[in-house]
Amino acid sequence: MPELPEVEVTRRGIAPALINNCISHFVVRFPRLRTPISPEFSTLRNLRVLSVDRRGKYIIIRTDQGSVLIHLGMSGHLHLVPPETPVIKHDHVDIVIAGGQIIRFNDQRRFGLFEWFAEGQDPYKDPKLARLGPEPLDENFTGAVLYERIHHFKAPVKKILMDNEVVVGVGNIYASEVLFASRVSPLRRSCDITEKECEVLVRNIQRILNASIGRGGTTIHDFSGSDGSPGQYVNELKVYGRKGLPCCICGTPLEHAVIGRSTYYCPECQS
Repeated sequence: MPELPEVEVTRRGIAPALINNCISHFVVRFPRLRTPISPEFSTLRNLRVLSVDRRGKYIIIRTDQGSVLIHLGMSGHLHLVPPETPVIKHDHVDIVIAGGQIIRFNDQRRFGLFEWFAEGQDPYKDPKLARLGPEPLDENFTGAVLYERIHHFKAPVKKILMDNEVVVGVGNIYASEVLFASRVSPLRRSCDITEKECEVLVRNIQRILNASIGRGGTTIHDFSGSDGSPGQYVNELKVYGRKGLPCCICGTPLEHAVIGRSTYYCPECQS
């Protein structure tokens, strides 16, 4: 599933084509995604784009007529393509930009989301966004903030870091990498994590997410950015998917556990 870096890479890729431009219209080929796409999309015309924002793993395209809320789901991607680009299987929605370019939404598993919020409706008040935790890349996200949000949980810290109501966007891959970089065992209870350790966790969350954004995200299976390029941060992963391989620090074979999802760690370096 695309996580915060992949969604931010996508946002940055499509934003220049949209901002200060107009969406001519939408083409909806397959409306049955996670929730049915509103028929209203087929009636929208000439929307002037004001901003392209991100909240957690959602992209919000704000226009003078309302806002489009997009989630990439498990396998979705938005590609910026010329108008003559042939339609292929799972190309479900086109955002047609004035001048001819198209932002094409392809989603093999059809778990993505396209929702329309008419003018006067605030997508940030929708329950999907309103319940989200703080943005990890905001300067106000500190070790003290993380400690306050996790110290009362008895669940493993790996599971809590992946809870989008605690902090958004630290998905499965990045949680394993952050915990390894912080020398914290994913099996430890959140309530046992100290505030000093939370400060280290926050520094590594921000460093690793920014590094992944800079490398175009992480492609394990099928993510690609707006230009179709796979994310290269996969080449920087220290533990994820490396069960049995030697730890890059101490040489101990890396281990695997299921904590909500697949988790990788070094039993020697992470205590």
